[in-house]
Amino acid sequence: MKSLLVILLGSVFVNNYVLQKFLGICPFLGVSKKFDQASGMGIAVTFVMLVATAVTWPIQTYILDTLNLGYLQTIVFILVIAALVQFVEIVLKRYIPALHKSLGVYLPLITTNCAVLGVTINNISDGYNFIESMVSSLGCGLGFLLAMLLFSGVRSRVDNCASIPATFKGIPSTLLAASIVSMAFFGFGGVIDNLFA
Repeated sequence: MKSLLVILLGSVFVNNYVLQKFLGICPFLGVSKKFDQASGMGIAVTFVMLVATAVTWPIQTYILDTLNLGYLQTIVFILVIAALVQFVEIVLKRYIPALHKSLGVYLPLITTNCAVLGVTINNISDGYNFIESMVSSLGCGLGFLLAMLLFSGVRSRVDNCASIPATFKGIPSTLLAASIVSMAFFGFGGVIDNLFA
């Protein structure tokens, strides 16, 4: 139980895929202008990460490894993720059309979101069993959601600040805000290590 908690907290704070591993930057920067869009994208990515792990781990373990087809891992995982994203898009379009419309082009981009693919591949390469992989995926998804929400809040304050020089408005202030949010997560590494030592 202790190791699952370490995996969960480590995935959320220490090994955050956006702020530490720099995966999933496109939706992080593109959908973080509004809090509701950021939360919707974070929840959608978390859901896709969880379901993708639940599907890809058994495929890797019981099919690809058994048949010595490990070289097909990336292709198979991308196909699984693409199918899951289509499912999420259909559900959102039918039941939450406002969120579907606000996510726009970024929803189909979850298919090629390197954070989702990275989580599924890293869970296999880290040697996690099925439960550990699911906990890791949950932590990574929650970390993505947390990063999106924190950055959305910081970004809205920076974008609405009148005292920012014209040369820093737009992309420069966005990247500066992202770096500040990222630095906040660097401090968690020692905390998690010492908490469970």
